[in-house]
Amino acid sequence: MIKSLQLPPMITEQKLVELYRQMWVIRYFDEKVDEFFAKGLIHGTTHLCVGQEATAAGACAVLEDRDKITSTHRGHGHCIAKGAEAKGMMAELFGRETGYCKGKGGSMHIADVDKGNLGANGIVGGGIPIAVGAALTSKMKNLGYVVVCFFGDGASNEGSFHESINLASVWGLPVVFFCENNQYGMSGSVKEMTNIENLAERAAAYGIPGKVVDGNDLIEVLNVTSEAVERARQGHGPTLIEAKTYRYKGHSKSDGKKYRTREEEQEWRTTRDALDRLKGYLIENGLSDEAALEELRISAQREIEDAVKFAEESPMPSIDTIYEDVFA
Repeated sequence: MIKSLQLPPMITEQKLVELYRQMWVIRYFDEKVDEFFAKGLIHGTTHLCVGQEATAAGACAVLEDRDKITSTHRGHGHCIAKGAEAKGMMAELFGRETGYCKGKGGSMHIADVDKGNLGANGIVGGGIPIAVGAALTSKMKNLGYVVVCFFGDGASNEGSFHESINLASVWGLPVVFFCENNQYGMSGSVKEMTNIENLAERAAAYGIPGKVVDGNDLIEVLNVTSEAVERARQGHGPTLIEAKTYRYKGHSKSDGKKYRTREEEQEWRTTRDALDRLKGYLIENGLSDEAALEELRISAQREIEDAVKFAEESPMPSIDTIYEDVFA
């Protein structure tokens, strides 16, 4: 079970209950997207974060409005957790002009700069140097914001990861490197790709703290990320956080998941699910009850259904705008 009550100062008990609903919004959003891709109603590709809701919700909950994030190809949860509206995201996936990128970006390129989301990224590790650049801006201009940089276990083997962390350490930049280790890359286990037990151990090579957290324990994610963000804001430089979690779906829509067993998938779903654990925590600590939490779940489901309706009723972009908002 989730550990005893201990929350960062900005997380009230009511906020914790709200995060339960937000995690359901993230899950229902990606499950609905999965359904529409299977039916051929959404085109392109997508990478779903079903099972990883606590990492996005927990990391973004401790941020201020002025703080920034950079996301990944598996970024729907980050976008929602940083304040994006599900209807604008769904419209983007439907290719409608009411989407966040006016229907031209799709799943891997949703951005909401007004909310501090500098964008998802189709390049593995592509968001890491962007985060460092944003953090450098914050430091040089004394803007006071912190950047949380999301990336996966696979990206930790990219050159962009090592170069970016090195620079951020040398320059003492206000950035938190947040690795969502969901145990698998596109086609194999992280154990086959690295020769260390914890990716956070790599922090030592760059002289910064490295923390390993249970990525399906929302309370743990809140506390560890809060400490790292505060450390960065006070001018003490970056932290590398490794959140161990699990994606229930394949790497992308075309992934048959032949590299792992169904027994392993079931074990994560039945004993480690982040939503189930948070629900038990809220009830055991008297913060909510079964009926109230069920209402929140239904409310989240309804929000996604409304987002689908909004997307379906939104117009397609005009051919006259084909060269607008794009760069070549």
